[in-house]
Amino acid sequence: MSTAMAASSLSASSTAVPFKITSSSSLLSPFSFSFPRKHHTHVPSLRLSPTASAAVSASGAATPTTAIEIDQSPVSTKPSKALPFRVGHGFDLHRLEPGYPLIIGGINIPHDRGCEAHSDGDVLLHCVVDAILGALGLPDIGQIFPDSDPKWKGCDSSVFIKESVRLMHEAGYDIGNLDATLILQRPKLSPHKDVIKANLSALLGVDPSVVNIKAKTHEKVDSLGENRSIAAHTVVLLMKK
Repeated sequence: MSTAMAASSLSASSTAVPFKITSSSSLLSPFSFSFPRKHHTHVPSLRLSPTASAAVSASGAATPTTAIEIDQSPVSTKPSKALPFRVGHGFDLHRLEPGYPLIIGGINIPHDRGCEAHSDGDVLLHCVVDAILGALGLPDIGQIFPDSDPKWKGCDSSVFIKESVRLMHEAGYDIGNLDATLILQRPKLSPHKDVIKANLSALLGVDPSVVNIKAKTHEKVDSLGENRSIAAHTVVLLMKK
């Protein structure tokens, strides 16, 4: 038995593209689908500032870095719905190579290898940024701060954190709590977790009690377990102000 299908119609002027299928069979009821259009997202405009800042090391020593000033008219896109809670997940992984500093949560951790990356390779701050941006429904860190842009070469990742926090407050949210897991075989992070947590809390502008940092080995399996890479996962809960 054959079924007659009506032609689909498209409307370019509406914000959704209707696609309608109807059937003349008594066994099938007419149904339709509506596919929403995607809207363009504006990414932030940033510029280098001649002022100097300092990075924190595990020993407490300050290391000069280049401060980057963010333009005051960056991403204007806000979450599509003002939900009471929003949850975001972030993940990042970097290769470990000799000759690079190992920066985790803004802290310089003593080690014979560090993250090879376009910026400072801070795997924890990168995945925290992605978790916040994901909760807000915004583009990921690679779109907003592309590694193809030379201005981010060797950049202190605290710049990315501060911009994600600004976007969060602009959208009307605060951090409820944040849970992060670092995965690396060496070095052991137990001696450094408290200072990493304190620095991350300060960058986020939250009480340390809502920030949790965990560290796991990879049981000597694959690149993580062979000390050739480091990874991090972060889950964040945002609450409407």
